[in-house]
Amino acid sequence: MEFAWTAAQRQRYEDAFAAARDAFPEERAHSFDRESWRVLGELGLLGACLSPEYGGQGLGALDTARIFEAFGHGCADTGLVFAAAAHLFACAMPIAEFGSPALRERLLRGMAAGELVAGNAMTEADAGSDVGRLSTVAERVDGGYRLTGTKTFVSNGPVADVFVTYAVTDPTAGHFGISAFVVDATAPGVLLDEPLHKLGMDGCAAGAVTFDDCPVPEQNLLGAAGQGSAVFQHSMGWERACLFALYIGLQDRLIEQTVRHVRGRKQFGQRLADFQSVTNRIVDMKVRVESARLLLYRTCWAHDAGEHTVLYAALSKLATSEAALASATDAVQLFGYRGYLRGNGIESALRDAMGSTIFSGASDIQRQLIAIEMGL
Repeated sequence: MEFAWTAAQRQRYEDAFAAARDAFPEERAHSFDRESWRVLGELGLLGACLSPEYGGQGLGALDTARIFEAFGHGCADTGLVFAAAAHLFACAMPIAEFGSPALRERLLRGMAAGELVAGNAMTEADAGSDVGRLSTVAERVDGGYRLTGTKTFVSNGPVADVFVTYAVTDPTAGHFGISAFVVDATAPGVLLDEPLHKLGMDGCAAGAVTFDDCPVPEQNLLGAAGQGSAVFQHSMGWERACLFALYIGLQDRLIEQTVRHVRGRKQFGQRLADFQSVTNRIVDMKVRVESARLLLYRTCWAHDAGEHTVLYAALSKLATSEAALASATDAVQLFGYRGYLRGNGIESALRDAMGSTIFSGASDIQRQLIAIEMGL
């Protein structure tokens, strides 16, 4: 087995880390803004795995994950990096794979450059993780479809220019009755809600999107009618393989901050680093992140090799998200009251980590997938 990175891969990580650290320092406001989005485009994050034909870098899953890891490490705004991941994996990649040439030509360059923001409109209030129970419908009409329904918790929803959404086109066909569409935010009948007030991930605006008798032209169908489940699984393959690399980077950042803190902070006449109970916590943080990192790299390698990735993706997602939450909790404890106060990036890391155990399939959904893959 080969664990070494090439010189080019190492340099790409270092460049991305330095760019993220310089562009998004700790003190910046954690809220979405178009200028920051354009910077992400200039730095190559928004088009990492898109073809160079459309302004991307043409990277595979493993190299893409490393860039998101670098940004998670260097950028203090985890929500903004998450917004970029949702934009790229859940929206740009399905368009690149299933969109018509005209649709790809119209959207992908702007998405890679940061000129456009895309929102992933799948989740519904009464469906949640049960994506087979969608209530949004798309009725066939002359020249296309008419879309009706409401999506909730749409990442980038309140600020998006374009949506990738899913609706039932044949209620008798189960998973084969779902279709995927690209919808412009300015289309008639598209109603955007105010941003939700979330626990964390402030840099990623999320909210409800309602499609009220919204016309969708035929050319905005992704793939064929009834292929929506395949489109969604394709996007989730990229998302579950690569997105959680940003939480590997977040954990690296937390460990560095915590090590600096315990070396410099004194209690009872000793450095915190001289107490074994303190160093044991940091060792556990390191064990978690390195274990999750290997699982994530294994998943990305399998994705690039065209292998079946469901088992490794579920293992990786579960390990990385649970590790991020546990390690952020440890960091708050080790920083004491400083960790509980806003402004030093510790409590915000805990709030940002909480969501990782819920989206892209909650932890118990991942356990269920693992059990199925094990034949249980």
